[in-house]
Amino acid sequence: MLAIRAIAFFRRPVATVFFVLILVAAGQTALADNTASATQDYSLFNPAPDDALRPFCTDRPTKGTGPCTVDAGHLQIESDVFNATFQDAGGIQTNTYIYTSPNFRLGITDDVDAEVNISPFVDVETRDRRTGLRTDVSGFGDMFLRVKWSVSGNGAGDFSAALDPFLKVSTAPAGIGNGAVEGGMVAPLQFTLNDTWSLSLVPEIDVLKDGAGDGRHPAGVVALGVTHAISANVAASAELWANVDGDPSGDATQESFDLAATWQPPGTADLQLDIGANLGLNASTPAAQLYAGISHRF
Repeated sequence: MLAIRAIAFFRRPVATVFFVLILVAAGQTALADNTASATQDYSLFNPAPDDALRPFCTDRPTKGTGPCTVDAGHLQIESDVFNATFQDAGGIQTNTYIYTSPNFRLGITDDVDAEVNISPFVDVETRDRRTGLRTDVSGFGDMFLRVKWSVSGNGAGDFSAALDPFLKVSTAPAGIGNGAVEGGMVAPLQFTLNDTWSLSLVPEIDVLKDGAGDGRHPAGVVALGVTHAISANVAASAELWANVDGDPSGDATQESFDLAATWQPPGTADLQLDIGANLGLNASTPAAQLYAGISHRF
């Protein structure tokens, strides 16, 4: 019932979605207990010692970004090992394969990290089932630059929140990227329910290039997820995700139900493996996205 109501909500006009997301992010941040995480004096040039590191926390594997940052002076790499997306729309079958997509995260202060995400090799295979025409485009993907600021909690306590602005730099060839610089703001929120369950709400507002012409338009994204720690080393997540794109050439809504699991090998505090599947809920969304990944803190 919750999923049905959420999907119905996402179909409302784009402006309404944006307004609600802004209110949620601003309201929860304002109500947060900013004393949940005491600020230390660690920095890029005065790294946090090993015995002061926070529990390992990643943005992977779900689509929703986490509210925690990397410890000051430490590098964290989070990457798909392999990612495959399958879409069939209007008789056009498109398969996209990503061979690694490392996200380099560097802790600048206790509550701020800087991030660079690249995709060294992306392969997009397209087949028109009506004509049999096939195309195959491969190359470097777009680059994403981010700065995440934890404004409360930093992954600890009952509530955590962050602001995570990003900029997409066009480095992908035609057929993989759209050749445009785009950006947005993500405001991840996390609620700890008890020792093993947590709830996340991740609103996002983007500014994207129009499908036709050189104009720009807004898009709203939201992810609502729940995570359960099955054991000290294994966790599972389920997430409902929606993207409302206000392109003047035609609004589009994508919706998916996403499942993921993580495993930290016993005896390791800085290594995590993950797998996941994102399942499309409407015709505008890829039918399936399957991936496996790895994260490591140095």
